[in-house]
Amino acid sequence: MAVYTDITEDELAVFLADYDVGTLLSYKGIAEGVENSNFLLHTTAGAFILTLYEKRVDRRDLPFFLGLMEHLAGEGLNCPLPIRKRDEGVLSELAGRPAAMISFLEGMWLRRPRAEHCREVGAALARMHVAGDGFELGRANALSVSGWRPLWDMSRDRAETVEPGLVAEIERELDSLKASWPSNLPSGVIHADLFPDNVFFLGDEVSGLIDFYFACNDLLAYDVSICLNAWCFEKDGSFNMTKGMALLDGYDSVRKLTDAERAALPLLARGSALRFFLTRLYDWLTTPEGALVVKKDPKEYLRRLRFHRQIKDAAEYGLRETA
Repeated sequence: MAVYTDITEDELAVFLADYDVGTLLSYKGIAEGVENSNFLLHTTAGAFILTLYEKRVDRRDLPFFLGLMEHLAGEGLNCPLPIRKRDEGVLSELAGRPAAMISFLEGMWLRRPRAEHCREVGAALARMHVAGDGFELGRANALSVSGWRPLWDMSRDRAETVEPGLVAEIERELDSLKASWPSNLPSGVIHADLFPDNVFFLGDEVSGLIDFYFACNDLLAYDVSICLNAWCFEKDGSFNMTKGMALLDGYDSVRKLTDAERAALPLLARGSALRFFLTRLYDWLTTPEGALVVKKDPKEYLRRLRFHRQIKDAAEYGLRETA
């Protein structure tokens, strides 16, 4: 559920008076997502998404997120475009929350993506990395290697309730990744959360990327590893090499991974699996029963972490040899 803050029609009418978007016809809450409150608006000028930024989003980061979407759209990437107010600003306030209007993208996300979809996603991710070059604002990745131990410390005391022996295993993993994490790979703006529900398709083609509220500056190949984790595992926990090969082929068709990135990919995949395990673990242990947010099992990413630990070469993900 993703409507934490409700709004009235009167509040919305006052809010929309600052925009040149016509007259409100209808609006409804959007039930998908977990971070912010989202509404689909229909006006005489078309369809729009209204987002109210909740407490987990730092207001100071909003110029980065909204500016990035404008920059990427200006570079030809299909993504939501913030709607400017009559005074040319993009950020407003509604119901005591920071709020923004963004354009509506046609399409739907796929619950059962196939290999050809994974190839499209890989190419779209690479296009985003290329388009992000030159974006002047920056934002550190609070959920990269330096942020994992503080996140783990918030769950450590109760981690054994999820699985016996987990504390020792995660402590070893944190120490290992910190000692070996690369720092000299190509970096830039990354999406950092390009899961299937953040990619829209029309037919078999990507129609747009959405939800840039984890975007930041980090290693580009780390973003690739997040997609390997998000797109290339089946419901039984097995890694689908055909999907992995398609995703990496798609990425390489736009931006070729360097030799150093290729060599680091298994390590980066371990790190991204750990990152999502830790955030899921925290939510699993702290979200009260009966909350509107659906808790996601952290063990899914624990199994992926263990899989990546056995990988010695990126060819095992389906990455082809360079020509």
